Amino acid sequence: MAKPFRQAVKAVIFDERGRCLLIRRSHQCRNFVGKWEWPGGKVDPGEDFAAAVVREAKEETSLEVEVTGLAGATQFEMPAVNVVLLCMETRLIAGKVRLSEEHDDFAWVPLSDLEKWDIVESAKPLMLEYAKRKETAL
Repeated sequence: MAKPFRQAVKAVIFDERGRCLLIRRSHQCRNFVGKWEWPGGKVDPGEDFAAAVVREAKEETSLEVEVTGLAGATQFEMPAVNVVLLCMETRLIAGKVRLSEEHDDFAWVPLSDLEKWDIVESAKPLMLEYAKRKETAL
């Protein structure tokens, strides 16, 4: 029997200096403990994915953001499901970073430095390709 597909989202949140927010998964997580990622998570049934990005950013970081565009998409396999991951560019509206228990550290990182971080493997190719595209566009 084929694995079902689930949708997940990530928010690329930039600060005023053009650095993106990375957060590190804590021991409260079942998967990818100690790995860095953009804030995000699962899309709830019937939820618009842009609303999910805003909700997940708020839940994981306490930051208020608005979606400004698509950063990229990828697909990967987990033990029970296939995941379609949409990464969205966002604009920071308000707030200071306060992490949920799912994460234990954060850093504002220039896109050009992403390759130096221990990023969740399933999202790493998309994140590095996005960084390369953004640098080329500048």
